[in-house]
Amino acid sequence: MKHQIDIVDRSILRALQADGSLSLQLLAEKVGASAASCWRRVKALEAAGILTRTVRLVDQAKIGLSVTVICNLRMRAHTAEVRADFERFVHAHPEILTCFSISGEWDYILRIAAVDVAAYEQFLMRKLLAHDAVLTASSQFALSTIKNDTALSVA
Repeated sequence: MKHQIDIVDRSILRALQADGSLSLQLLAEKVGASAASCWRRVKALEAAGILTRTVRLVDQAKIGLSVTVICNLRMRAHTAEVRADFERFVHAHPEILTCFSISGEWDYILRIAAVDVAAYEQFLMRKLLAHDAVLTASSQFALSTIKNDTALSVA
């Protein structure tokens, strides 16, 4: 059964995406509902899988990860086993921040954070391209970050 999202739920989602550390009382004040109602709604949104984990965002550059790479990958084969093995590899490497399986001439696109270009080269050559499933890769280095939002539109 699909969870029906009303205007108060949408307000809760907007508020929590902006600040996941809001107390229940502050959240209730922001959305114009009682704390008890907010608590029930948050629990229902969690149960429906709409609200997932709560995290704090870290400034990548301020912890020494000054290089962002967008890496396109082409696979040697496309069997379920090969894809599952590669996706386990992706989950095991924290350098890989985002991974999409995509349509078109490439099979995956990755967003990777590295200390510097040399560190990325080591990861690319010794880990990524060394994986049996990977045929080839193409890397683009981000020059600057113009927009990096995490909040989804819940208008």
